[in-house]
Order: sequence, then C-alpha cells, then structure tokens
Amino acid sequence: MDFATLLGLTTGLGLVVGAIIMGGSFLQFLDGPSAMIVLGGTTAALCVSHPIEEVLQAFNAFFKIFSSRKVTAQEVVNVMVRIAEISRREGLLALENIRTDNVVLKKACKLIADSAGPQLIHDTLRIEIHSLKRRHQIGETVFKSLGTFSPAFGLIGTLIGLVQMLGRLNDPKSLGPAMAVALLTTFYGALLSNLFFLPVAAKLRARTYQEVLNLEIIFEGARCILQNNNPLLVRDKLSSFVPPKERTVGR
Repeated sequence: MDFATLLGLTTGLGLVVGAIIMGGSFLQFLDGPSAMIVLGGTTAALCVSHPIEEVLQAFNAFFKIFSSRKVTAQEVVNVMVRIAEISRREGLLALENIRTDNVVLKKACKLIADSAGPQLIHDTLRIEIHSLKRRHQIGETVFKSLGTFSPAFGLIGTLIGLVQMLGRLNDPKSLGPAMAVALLTTFYGALLSNLFFLPVAAKLRARTYQEVLNLEIIFEGARCILQNNNPLLVRDKLSSFVPPKERTVGR
C-alpha cells in the first residue's frame, strides 16, 4: 500500500475540516444543491469528454495506487543480478523455468533463454514502454479533466447562487446566507481539484516514470546478461539507473 498517498489525502482533508470546525459550525459548509452542481456537473462533463471504458480504467488505476506497492529501481537491479547468477551457474536455458508474476520480466527471461539479439530486445522494450505509457496516460488525463471541470462547475454554481441572491435584494436579511451558499460551490470545486483530482493525476504520472525506469532496467539487464552474464558486471552496469545514495550491495 502507498501510505504517502493515503497520508496526504487524510491529512489534507483533516486540516481543512479542522480549520472549519475551529472557525465555526461544520454544518455551514454542507449544502446539497452546491454538491449536486459540482459533483453532477463534473461527472456529466467527464462522461462527455471520455469514453466510459477510459473512466473505469482511470479509477481502477487510482485504486491500484493504494493496493500495489511501488517497486524501486534498486529492487529490479537486484532481481536482474540474481537472474545473471542463475544463468551463469545453470546456463541461459534455465531462465525459462523462472516463475514470476511480472509479465515483462518473464518475457525478458524468455528472450535471454532464446539468445535473442540486442535489436530484438530493444524493439520489445520500445513496444512495452509505449504500451505502458498509453495505458497510464489514460488515467492521468481523466483525473486532469476532473481537476479542470470541478472548479469550473464550482464557479457556475456560484454564478447561479449570485443570480438567485440578486433576486432577493428586497430582503436584506437573506443576502448573507445566500452569499455563503453561493460561495460553497466554488469551495467544493477548488477542494476536489486541488486536494484530490490533480494530486492523483500527478501520482499516476510519477508511477508511470517509475515503471518505465523499471522496464529499462529489465531489458538493459537482459542485454547485459546475453553479452556477458557476469553478475558483478551486470550489477555495476545497472546500478547507473539508481541514485548513488539508494544503491545497495545486497543480493
């Protein structure tokens, strides 16, 4: 589980709610029509701009942020070094028997066992990276759209409230509460955009960069094993992908 994402969302929401409670009643910030305009309008605009399949894929990617642990570059380097040790000790064909849930790593082991050429490995890498970027870009684009639509509908809700407020100018006592309700839609839209939608899009983009890096390590490691399956040389070469302070010597 990605605790940083969970901690950020809960802390941000907790601070906002805490500030509201310290300054007055929390019930003042609850308004059904305002929520309907922001949530309903944002959802409607999202369905117009994106196919339902992309929306479902984006939210599936969002839930994976919490359910899946981020695999670091150093961990991938260590795995490739162990594969180099197996190939050196038992031969390249032994890599066909390696069991892993990582589809890309399994494909890399098969390429090594088949003694594939560097160009084939390079082409396979490009295809995998392009496919991964395309899948992840869908989720990022959907949440960016949500981050754009929600403040816009918050402003629309505020304009609706202001029009209704101006229609009650003959009743000065109702102007204050009416203005407060009108501003709530802007508050809802800004909160959803800046605390949830845009940060999730940024997190998905960061995960994409990390997974692309891991793919490059896997396939560079595969080429290195084919050229010279010395585990020490494989580690030295692949360690260049890892920041110096994060490098380890562990197996």
